[in-house]
Amino acid sequence: MLAVLVLSGCGRPAAPRVDPSAYDQFFLWAGVPPPPAVAKASEIYILGGEIRRGGPARLIDMRAGVPHVRRARVWLTIRSERLDWDAPVWDGVRAMLARWRAAGNRLEGLQIDFDAATPGLHRYRAFLEGVRRELPPGTRLSITGLLDWSANGDPAELAKLAGLVDEVVIQTYQGRTTIPGYGAWFAHIDTLPLRHKIALVEGGEWTPPAALARDKRFAGYVVFLLKPAKPRPPGLADRGSRQP
Repeated sequence: MLAVLVLSGCGRPAAPRVDPSAYDQFFLWAGVPPPPAVAKASEIYILGGEIRRGGPARLIDMRAGVPHVRRARVWLTIRSERLDWDAPVWDGVRAMLARWRAAGNRLEGLQIDFDAATPGLHRYRAFLEGVRRELPPGTRLSITGLLDWSANGDPAELAKLAGLVDEVVIQTYQGRTTIPGYGAWFAHIDTLPLRHKIALVEGGEWTPPAALARDKRFAGYVVFLLKPAKPRPPGLADRGSRQP
């Protein structure tokens, strides 16, 4: 009887946690110290600049210097909160690409990290058509995508994206946490008509959905690395709650 009670009190086993040492592709944001796993990386997406909302559009350099990565392929990631990129912004992006390439990096291309709302994919696609015209010849293009693109995105618009971008990296997290119920959004991930990767957050939950087993355009995982959380100093409430 005791065994029955113990078993009935147990829920489903916790999903495995994302350990960077088990992966070889990473997002590396400014100010995040790279863990040892980065030394064996095959591909790294490095935040190089931001374009923020408010005021005139301008490219903000997020790094003190140009990164020098010997082994891994490198993507220059630009985090953007707006799509009105003007000529000075593009001059800055092209100059940054040139500096990173001249430093000896194995530069794959440009990645744009923009939260394009699923109902507005047609507007994002129009922006990306302009991106293709502005990029230096031979520069590959990666974008990030929201969790519900494969479930709710317009199939015609997604097919048009396939002709514009080389890959999309689908994000499964907000902040430092995996989005609950992510599995339901991936039920038809194998129908996404362009090459795609899945972005996981370091320490987050992940159980591969069944559809990945038949997904011919799935190109692997990218782990978003986190800055170690600062330990919270004990406060009065903590000290008062201790039991003798």
